[in-house]
Amino acid sequence: MIPFVDLKAQYQSIKDEVNAAVLGVLESSQFVLGSAVAAFEAQFASYCQASYAMGVNTGTSALHLALLAAGIGHGDEVITTPFTFIATVSAIDYTGAKPVFVDIDPASFTIDPQQIEAAITPRTKAILPVHLYGQPADMDAIMAIARKHGLLVIEDAAQAHGAEYHGKRVGSIGDLGCFSFYPGKNLGAYGEGGAVTTNNPEFARKVRMLRDWGAERRYYHDLKGFNYRLEGVQGAVLGVKMRYIEQWTEARRSHAARYDALIGGGAYGVPAAAADRRHVYHIYAIRHAQRDALQSYLHDRGVSTGIHYPIPVHLQRAFAELGHKAGDFPHSELAANEVLSLPMFPELQPEQQDVVVTALREWSEQ
Repeated sequence: MIPFVDLKAQYQSIKDEVNAAVLGVLESSQFVLGSAVAAFEAQFASYCQASYAMGVNTGTSALHLALLAAGIGHGDEVITTPFTFIATVSAIDYTGAKPVFVDIDPASFTIDPQQIEAAITPRTKAILPVHLYGQPADMDAIMAIARKHGLLVIEDAAQAHGAEYHGKRVGSIGDLGCFSFYPGKNLGAYGEGGAVTTNNPEFARKVRMLRDWGAERRYYHDLKGFNYRLEGVQGAVLGVKMRYIEQWTEARRSHAARYDALIGGGAYGVPAAAADRRHVYHIYAIRHAQRDALQSYLHDRGVSTGIHYPIPVHLQRAFAELGHKAGDFPHSELAANEVLSLPMFPELQPEQQDVVVTALREWSEQ
């Protein structure tokens, strides 16, 4: 099988460096936060063109703490998209706020700014755009709306490490940015991990406190916080991977360009990368009306694929209390029925891509 992602291949390419970094944490015994995490935070903040980065235990925790640091709570509303991983919406729910959905722009799969203002109410406190698949949302339009209405902007950049909008790195454009370091991400830990970025010192202070039981001094708790700290081993691994993030990102972009050239203009819809944005291709999702049959065909020919995501959040049973029904967000629903994610990872070989493309062509010619 051609894998959807190949973490073993990546590990083999950096094995000696990772092993040494992990052993360094074991020798120091700084297992939770500590110097390896602090060093990585400084690296990642600089990479994101942000003043601060705070490591946490998951991307979901990053979203949760960013919302709390921004003062979001019971009775508030946060505007986001239903075409995302459920963590985006769950984090809003954790705060006691209500998620309010706006449909996507079908070309970019990101929130459609033209529909945002109609969703604003007196209870709206923030907009939470998702840089889905690695392509930034239309941030100028979103920021303009937010400033006009006195709203905060919290970027879900879980799939968009290093992505850029008009030359600015995601995670530095809104008031806060949220990243995941789940192993399969463009920058992945060897376990769980996440980070919050910001240029606001008070937001940074609150996130640091909230991730560590609401304390700035041990056993002195000023806020009701959480145990959301990033482990030392993960900080060390991520620090090693920071040396390669640009190389890996350019490899992904090269693979995407090759996919575009080989399958674009045919039977499949290919990703539309906006000219003013740097797409980092965490996911390379094609579209086809007979997606499920296509996925089965590819599997039988040794090609692993994924679906991101088969059910938009507004139709998930977990959020049935929001009262949505099929047809409420048609672009999100159609995308959920049509998208298919092809193998995409930095170590993907041309001959592996050729197998994928040949199978796609054979299926379309049946």
